Amino acid sequence: MSHVLIADDDPHIRQVIGIALEDAGMTVTEVENGKRAVTEAQRLSPDLVVLDVGMPEMDGFEACKAIRKRSDVPLLFLTARDEEINRVVGFELGADDYVVKPFSPRELVLRVRAILGRTREKIAEQPIVSHGDLTMDAERHLCQFAGETVELTGTEFGLLRALCEAPERVLSREQLIRAAYGANMHLSDRTVDSHIRNIRGKAAKAGYDDVIATVHGVGLKLGSCQR
Repeated sequence: MSHVLIADDDPHIRQVIGIALEDAGMTVTEVENGKRAVTEAQRLSPDLVVLDVGMPEMDGFEACKAIRKRSDVPLLFLTARDEEINRVVGFELGADDYVVKPFSPRELVLRVRAILGRTREKIAEQPIVSHGDLTMDAERHLCQFAGETVELTGTEFGLLRALCEAPERVLSREQLIRAAYGANMHLSDRTVDSHIRNIRGKAAKAGYDDVIATVHGVGLKLGSCQR
């Protein structure tokens, strides 16, 4: 049974989400601010965290930063902010998805299930794939370049692994999503680009600037992954 941590300062929103997720067979823990979200995420090790952006004491973006220092738990942002810049910031901080208020509880449940499902599916596949200095172990959710660990979110890990499994192929964004998650996952091109930018940035910090190559007008492919 999946355990979801919900952080929102609106008790009604927490209740609506909690009931929807419990009806879907999940267990739920609710907190009312960002500081408690960070504390409970560390204490409980949930399977997924739903974070409202506009919370008191510590907003969702700051809470996400703090959680990401200790964990790669899947994160879904919930917010009234619909501006593109806020969505981009959320994904750059390591979010796996972004739902804008007002929302459909049913849609939120489907998005939560999609995130949890693709995380589990990766573990069931052949655990280790490699290319150049890059090694990806799905069972341990471990990404390493020449033995140096690079922390990736669940979505980032899935996208990079899909490219690593077909290193000679150029994949369109749609093909990449299908290769990573199957036909039931829907990510916009902008969302994919945000995750790809995050992967490139993290790999660059490890000394690898060419981990993902863009073939203009076609799609993306794995780079040499070698220094």
